[in-house]
Amino acid sequence: FILFPISETPAELIAENLLKAKEIALNDSRVPEQLKDYLQKALDVALGLDPYLDAMATSKRYGCSFVTLRFVSCEYFFFFFNDHLKGTSNFHCEQGTVFPMVLFLNFHSCLSTGQIFRMFVHMIRARKILLIGRLKGYSILAIAEDLPDDGKIFACAEAPYLGVNSQEAFDYSSDGRKISMQVGPTVDTLEALHAEDEHFDIVFIDADQRNAVNYYSFVMDNHLLRMDGVICVENTLMKGQVYLENISDENVLAVRKLNTVINSDPRVEQIILPVQSGLSIIRRSPAPPDAVIESKKGVVRDDIFWGYNKRCILDRLRLDGKVAYVTGGGQGIGRAFAHALGEAGAKVAVVDLVLAKAEAVVCELSLKGIKSIALAADVSKPEDVQRMVDAIVAHWGTVHIACNNAGINMNSASEDTSLEEWDKTFNVNLRGLFLCCQAAGRIMLNQGYGKIINTASMASLIVPHPQKQLAYNASKAGVVKLTQTLGTEWIDRGVKVNCISPGIVDTPLIHSKDLRPLVRRWLADIPAGRLAQATDLQAAVVYLASEASDYMTGHNLVIEGGQSLW
Repeated sequence: FILFPISETPAELIAENLLKAKEIALNDSRVPEQLKDYLQKALDVALGLDPYLDAMATSKRYGCSFVTLRFVSCEYFFFFFNDHLKGTSNFHCEQGTVFPMVLFLNFHSCLSTGQIFRMFVHMIRARKILLIGRLKGYSILAIAEDLPDDGKIFACAEAPYLGVNSQEAFDYSSDGRKISMQVGPTVDTLEALHAEDEHFDIVFIDADQRNAVNYYSFVMDNHLLRMDGVICVENTLMKGQVYLENISDENVLAVRKLNTVINSDPRVEQIILPVQSGLSIIRRSPAPPDAVIESKKGVVRDDIFWGYNKRCILDRLRLDGKVAYVTGGGQGIGRAFAHALGEAGAKVAVVDLVLAKAEAVVCELSLKGIKSIALAADVSKPEDVQRMVDAIVAHWGTVHIACNNAGINMNSASEDTSLEEWDKTFNVNLRGLFLCCQAAGRIMLNQGYGKIINTASMASLIVPHPQKQLAYNASKAGVVKLTQTLGTEWIDRGVKVNCISPGIVDTPLIHSKDLRPLVRRWLADIPAGRLAQATDLQAAVVYLASEASDYMTGHNLVIEGGQSLW
């Protein structure tokens, strides 16, 4: 993968070639005057491309840069937005760095509008979309295909415009049910959506229609766009005509006005892509400008308003740049924790007694683009635990998040519980957890920061029944007390220690024929009326691993559907 940097932009290259063509035409009497005029018009557009894009971008106000690189025969556009795409739940980057949005564009064979829109839908994981204007039926369907099952598209048009083939495609496709065509005066449709308090992740507006500027203003003024949503406006270059000075076409002037209105709106940031007939990308400013704030009375400018350290709450749950490990990560709860931490941005070491299980989870994580490694360790052995931590430090330099989840359960009546069963249970559930806390804690204490999350159990609070599991219950109660002790001992040195107590988690084993009577008994004791899913625990581990929980330590976070309350 090699990038060849060049000084020229595509517009400059086009202009250079047009200048050569014009020179040849002027020196050849056989070239018709009409052709010379067309060459001059094309040259005017090319020469006006970069200045117009610069003028219509908010880079000077918000530190956005637009860089063009050439990769073999394709044009790659990289948007480097300092805090431009941060501050949302869908675009994330580390503090002080930039997030690259990569669009693969080629001026000789541009992507279709539907393909570009579909990419945006995927990138911000949109669920609800508003289309204002005429978009081709297959483009709408392509967008719908990338929406989740509960996604919805509201397509507004003044009059019916889709052909029979498009409607048949909607009816035939399972994604057609996500599309709602709203035909009639667009203003009335927008008013109705506003009255229903609708909120959209993406709003697409076709600039080549009357009142496009009014539609934009209505969307912004009435908060139809959610806080971290995106507006995409198509046809904002009108095939280059907006660059030309001596233009009297009302449609072109209207589009030029729309671009200017958006660019001067202090609530948003805008950049225009020279793709197709021009595509503007607009999002709310990361923070309201002073002029907007000052116009509102009673605004208190504190961390609640701005976000702690200028970061919104969802950003504070991010784990970008953090290194985590999960013991018992090859299956069940540990597997769910590994996925959750990785999806939140952490690099994850998946640790399991059986290396093949850890490797299987790492394979899953790699499919999502999550950096991960697989390690084998018996947490009851000090040498294995130290080797595990040393391997993570050797690979990634440190450990920020220790998720000590490995555990076993062996059922027996108390009078029949052998010392071997007792020792084996405590060696993994409590001794092993202590060894992990100690090994990871030393690194965290030395660096002045760390999050330790231990897996306890609802059995630390109540005696689950009818099964008999003395060793398990006692070991998990020990996990809670160990967590409380370390949590208070280490917090003043930057290390927070908490634990999660799950209820009975639904696993394939529970669905075996022998356990069905037991499951019915458990369900009768759970107010929620169901067993826990491993996914019910994922948000908790991300919260405890993130900076959002920095004031929490020694806490036992119980997630059991209310079972311990009955």
